[in-house]
Amino acid sequence: MSVNKVLLLGRLGADPEIRYTLDGKPVAVFRIATNEVIIKDGEKEVLTEWHRIVAFGRLAEICGEYLNKGTRIYVEGKLRTRKFEDKQGNIKYVTEIVAQNLQILDNKKSFPSENTSLKEDFSPSQLAEEPPFDEEDLPF
Repeated sequence: MSVNKVLLLGRLGADPEIRYTLDGKPVAVFRIATNEVIIKDGEKEVLTEWHRIVAFGRLAEICGEYLNKGTRIYVEGKLRTRKFEDKQGNIKYVTEIVAQNLQILDNKKSFPSENTSLKEDFSPSQLAEEPPFDEEDLPF
């Protein structure tokens, strides 16, 4: 048995980018920053780590609607490393977190009041599981 689970709490570095697979499924891509404070030579130092997050389906749509630069979120997901070929024919690798659950931690007043689908205990992973996809479907 093995476990592939990532838990992150951080802030978005930019608005999510929403793209669509060739068959029209939404994909949200964004980065969040996490910080760690360490003491080095008696001085506090803040280390920032950036994480690439990918969300699919309804969760991707929700990310596009409610997340923007600076939003504080909690993400649960799994780590995935994929291989692709760039335009010059070079093989590249990218490691990302595939979001399975996401909670917005900022004050709810910052979100549109007319949309009642976002609740305090909202778990987007309950709406849609990550759809199976072929890396060939991704336009990036």
